[in-house]
Amino acid sequence: MTANPLQDIAQWQSGTGPAGIPSICTAHPLAIEGAMRAVQPFTDLPLLIEATCNQVNQDGGYTGMTPQQFCTFVQHIALQAGFPVDRLIFGGDHLGPNPWKHLPAAQAMDKAEAMIQAYAAAGFSKLHLDCSMGCAGEPLALDDEVIASRAARLARAAEQSLPAGGQLPVYIIGTEVPVPGGALEALEELAVTTPEAAIRTHEIHKSAFLAEGLADAFSRVIGLVVQPGVEFGNHNVIDYQPADAVQLSQTLARMPGMVFEAHSTDYQNETALKSLVMDGFAILKVGPGLTFKMREALYGLDAIARELYPRTYATSLQAAMEGVMLYSPNNWERYYEGDDEERKIQRHFSYSDRIRYYWPDQGAQTAVSKLLGILGEDELPETLISQYLGELYPGVRNGKIIPRAKELVLAAVEKLTHSYIEAAYARH
Repeated sequence: MTANPLQDIAQWQSGTGPAGIPSICTAHPLAIEGAMRAVQPFTDLPLLIEATCNQVNQDGGYTGMTPQQFCTFVQHIALQAGFPVDRLIFGGDHLGPNPWKHLPAAQAMDKAEAMIQAYAAAGFSKLHLDCSMGCAGEPLALDDEVIASRAARLARAAEQSLPAGGQLPVYIIGTEVPVPGGALEALEELAVTTPEAAIRTHEIHKSAFLAEGLADAFSRVIGLVVQPGVEFGNHNVIDYQPADAVQLSQTLARMPGMVFEAHSTDYQNETALKSLVMDGFAILKVGPGLTFKMREALYGLDAIARELYPRTYATSLQAAMEGVMLYSPNNWERYYEGDDEERKIQRHFSYSDRIRYYWPDQGAQTAVSKLLGILGEDELPETLISQYLGELYPGVRNGKIIPRAKELVLAAVEKLTHSYIEAAYARH
């Protein structure tokens, strides 16, 4: 087995390279390629790509991909984009019984064990253990000891499933995170994880691992998921306030070799992202924010196509996506509130970006292909880019962005990813 490049992430702050790393949590090929463009050739960072338990699992998840298929999928994008495959790190997020929590705990944990074995066997080398959710007949919130014991069981399953010659996995523990995909309601403020809770989580997991004879595996627990006070809802974003997290950050001195992992950092400004890294939140997870930027770019191109080809481009991408979402409302209906007009706005423009679940739909893919096809490889007028893709206009004017349809979409994702990369190099 080979060393994991994330093993010593807690020491990065004292070096001369990056102090942290962005975690790219998406399965959309354009978002993945855009992130690859941001990382290479401008940095010495690896590219950390993560999949969640609901998105990718042994049953296919909502992407229809197993862990091995997801790795192959990303590697194919890398080969097509000229990105070195050996710079990829694959991570699994919220690995636990969540997809099967409607089952009794014994059955759900059996499924979770099979899932993490599939992740480990496929070469995923960053594994977030999350057994915080109650299963059928259990309370919603479980005792810390139960959570840690189940996490240790999954770590044992992973350790027994490692591929020959692969990397030793590192583990992330802790579950005090924002709601996956963003909160449902407007938020005013969040409670930051207390120092006592962070230390207790670390100590209880250590005890559970040691009880299972997993001392070596626990030496590779590098991160703790906590709530630093960041979140987004459908309409608003709670920005990081460093002063509120001072005491939490100071607890890292009592947990050598550990960093914090910050979930739902989507839509944080660059100052906040840099502050997070400097305060020890070295792993910055971003997902919906990437596809939000991708959708912005696609909708901007949609408007440009209507301007350029009013006779031949009659049905817009936005109209097509509205039809796809109305036909299959399961992924947005219970998350968006208000009257019909308010829910329509949220379907397309919500920060939670639940439209991301619909891009793999055949109707959506056809509409995107039609849009990119009609614009083709033509260089689009700068004036229309200024009007409908204003954030990308300066890059087009200075020659850094080629004014072609697909290039503009990739540039939108790349620009956002760059803000995370810049934050990863932040130091006091």
